Amino acid sequence: MSGGEVAGILVAVFWAILVSFLAVALARLAQTLKATTKLVVDVTDQAVPLLADASTAVRSAQTQIDRVDAIASDVQEVTSNASALSTTVASTFGGPLVKVAAFGYGVRRALGGRKEDGPAKAPRRTVIVGRTVPAQRWGKRKKD
Repeated sequence: MSGGEVAGILVAVFWAILVSFLAVALARLAQTLKATTKLVVDVTDQAVPLLADASTAVRSAQTQIDRVDAIASDVQEVTSNASALSTTVASTFGGPLVKVAAFGYGVRRALGGRKEDGPAKAPRRTVIVGRTVPAQRWGKRKKD
């Protein structure tokens, strides 16, 4: 065997090893592509029903929001009606009730004034930093 034949055998062995490594790599790449394709198909099969369910849920939520909006507008109308009724009742009965209360106070005051012997003294008041303190409180504080 000459040097050229040995070199040819070495090149042939090198190419055989290189081709077998490439064949193994291509086989693994083919398996990876098959698994990826299967995964994409499975995800697609599961995603389509999920998207349909999500769409149904969104439609249902929109219906409920519309109902809540209608209820809120009805509550607002009832609130305004109650406010108007309260104002009407206050204006209708407020004036006469105040007059009756004032009359009753005047009667009590007049009957109470007759029972006392002397003229009623105005209670003493002391001004403390912008506040008025009745004399009775001031007297109690003085005793303490």
